[in-house]
Amino acid sequence: MYIKTLTVSEVSNYIKKILDSDFILNNTLIKGEISNFKIHSSGHAYFSLKDDYGKINCIMFKSKTEKLKFMPENGMSVVIKGKVSVYAKDGVYQIYCEEIKLEGIGELSEAFNKLKKKLESEGLFDASHKRTIPAFCKKIGVITSPTGAAIRDIINVTKRRNRGTNITIYPALVQGANAPADIIKGIDYFNQFEDIDVILLSRGGGPIEELWSFNDEKLAYAVFDSKKPIVTAVGHETDFTIVDFVSDLRAPTPSAGAEILSFNLEEANEKIKNYKYTIDKNVKTYLENKLNTLDMYRKTLEHNSPIAAIANSYNYIDRMNEILNEKIKNKLEAEKQKLSKLNALLNAHNPLNVLDRGYAIIEDEGSNLIAEINTLCSNNKVKITLKDGSSFFDIKVSSKT
Repeated sequence: MYIKTLTVSEVSNYIKKILDSDFILNNTLIKGEISNFKIHSSGHAYFSLKDDYGKINCIMFKSKTEKLKFMPENGMSVVIKGKVSVYAKDGVYQIYCEEIKLEGIGELSEAFNKLKKKLESEGLFDASHKRTIPAFCKKIGVITSPTGAAIRDIINVTKRRNRGTNITIYPALVQGANAPADIIKGIDYFNQFEDIDVILLSRGGGPIEELWSFNDEKLAYAVFDSKKPIVTAVGHETDFTIVDFVSDLRAPTPSAGAEILSFNLEEANEKIKNYKYTIDKNVKTYLENKLNTLDMYRKTLEHNSPIAAIANSYNYIDRMNEILNEKIKNKLEAEKQKLSKLNALLNAHNPLNVLDRGYAIIEDEGSNLIAEINTLCSNNKVKITLKDGSSFFDIKVSSKT
């Protein structure tokens, strides 16, 4: 039998032809873990797919990577659809990928993102719908497993911070197929009571499968429609569930949830004490300022008091009265002296005073003075006034001299 000698490229091409003609290898689904993932500047993706016993190089061309619904990362468990072929130049076989889907946990993650996107588009995550968490909760309704570590942490933290806070527990399933319906019943139960301030929905940590009950769509709507504000404390700090986005507040752990809802009584009392001190100080300062202001107004009022003005007016009136009286007195005295002088002058010129020296006043019957002899001669009767009186006399004139 003759065996043809082949070149390296002929061998690689021969193997490639065999692989390319194989139906299974051209239409295969392969699962494994992604490693060494890298997207080239050309847009092609290069990575390896491995399991515990082997590794295969993979390539996904740009036309396919542009259709990916997620960005592959190292460590992801995936299922690849594609074909197995040989890159003749290097003589290595690799997988030419057409699709990449998350496998196992990846499927849950895909479902999670799908529901999250739907509820977000409906507005269930909007901050405008978030209810205010009371600052001082007196009664907290807790929905959780009655036997889990979460409830013990919640009770311990709450009682340590404030023994006056009342905790009412609604025992519910927190994992498994029946858990969402059980939790919804708990929400409905606490919504019946007026004295419940807030609902704490909680469970301890675990793998994503155990927390999956809190990614239920009906439960998300129940949280959104609750009359009471709801705080979620599911799993660990890195665990996020759908109800965390819908609830009014997310706490990273059950203990943190209890700490948020149970106000520290000692701190509250200390704050009240400080507030009282501050209020007393402010009131005292305020009153002192007002008293100082009042005293200033009092002094200003006294300085501008009408009583002082009236008293000053009385003094002014008294002075004016004295001045007026003095002026009147002086005026009267001056007029009296003037009158006295005039009286003396009048007396000096009073014709009656001449009578005291023997003179007489002769008047006719009409009381007209007779100063000339001719006038006297023309009257038959005259009135003669002497010192001690007057009388009419008949006269007879014999001749003129």
